[in-house]
Amino acid sequence: MKKIFLSLGGLLLGTILTYGQANISPAKAQTQSIAIVGATIHVGNGQVIENGYITFAKGKITGVGSGTATADVVIDAKGKQIYPGFICPITTLGLVEVEEGARGTVDDAETGEMNPNVRSLIAFNTDSKVIPTVRSNGVLLAQPTPSGGLISGQSSVVQLDAWNWEDAAYKKDMAIHLTWPVSRGGGGRRGGGGGRLAAVAGAGATETPAERAQRALDEMDKYFAEAKAYSEIAKPEVINLRFEAMKGLFNGTKKLFVNADGVKEIQQAVAFAKKYSLDEVIVGGKESYLVMPLLKDNNIPVIIKETQALPDKEEDDVYLPYSLPKILQDGGVLYGLTGIGFWRQRNLPFEAGQAVGFGLTKEQALSMITMNNAKILGIDKTTGTLEAGKDANLFISTGDALDMISLNVETAFIQGRNINLDNLHKQLYKKFSDKYGLKP
Repeated sequence: MKKIFLSLGGLLLGTILTYGQANISPAKAQTQSIAIVGATIHVGNGQVIENGYITFAKGKITGVGSGTATADVVIDAKGKQIYPGFICPITTLGLVEVEEGARGTVDDAETGEMNPNVRSLIAFNTDSKVIPTVRSNGVLLAQPTPSGGLISGQSSVVQLDAWNWEDAAYKKDMAIHLTWPVSRGGGGRRGGGGGRLAAVAGAGATETPAERAQRALDEMDKYFAEAKAYSEIAKPEVINLRFEAMKGLFNGTKKLFVNADGVKEIQQAVAFAKKYSLDEVIVGGKESYLVMPLLKDNNIPVIIKETQALPDKEEDDVYLPYSLPKILQDGGVLYGLTGIGFWRQRNLPFEAGQAVGFGLTKEQALSMITMNNAKILGIDKTTGTLEAGKDANLFISTGDALDMISLNVETAFIQGRNINLDNLHKQLYKKFSDKYGLKP
């Protein structure tokens, strides 16, 4: 009976993953020069060009300005909007397919506490049915990120139209992710994980949350000290794969992304980065507004986790999550934005748009998920804004891309390739609108 149940479960799962599957092949490389004319161009750095043009060839932008232009292919976008492709950091997109009840489709975490050698890139599933639904809302690049443990592993930036993870790789193994231990009880609502490590280190059941966190911090400090010493050995006699993965932290080729929300945790994380001369990014940062001078002085950016949320503490302003981007903007702190999980990343532009109602301008909100995210991920020389010489990662919308009602991505390009915007949602809508005679 058990075997029959498992077989049926596998059959049902296969049905879920393949039902309505379209033949969506990755787009071929750009062979003809393209000019899009007559549109309102949102450059991504705050500049807006009315009645503008953008030209690109061989995947690279060759010109942006007002007026008109010629090319092998000319697209008339009069009355429409052109935006840089949105960039989604800190996500499990491509690592998770069915969140509940299908463990075989979840590949975002490894066992153990210290896994700097884990590479999320090789687990990235380019055939995910979720990716096209996110792509259809203008999200063209992402940072699939491992989770779990204290040091979760390495992440890479990928472009979301590829045959396999090798094709998808946009910037490989650019960061290592760490969850900062918290000294409060309740499992660390603001980015815990220290309790688990403390238990592994032999912590007793009678220890307080603060003692468990301190034990975790001591273990982490020891681990980084050993990794740094290893990185200074020219030819180690024994290869340590975990420490090999951490070399980039000490030579500046990798960033340390630290999940930390509370003031104390952020302050500790900043001090830790200074001690080891690490290039650090704070992820979450719910109380980052309380330590803005510290972050600004140390050039540490913050990636906010969604704006459409309630505050973490009862005494906080109920609108704090909505207004946090504006507060960081005014404080001179570089900030970006991500959503939650994987499929909800399709709401990334709307999360950014939420901040417009609480002080940001529309162009600042756009920069938050384009230029700012590109800077934080270290890919701003090739993407994030619509400027000559950068990759042609962009899309055309008939309406405001930060507005849930008017966003309508008609055409999108990744490195100049005109990508397919079909997805399972659109297929199901067409199927049942045809059945009931509804207008598409």
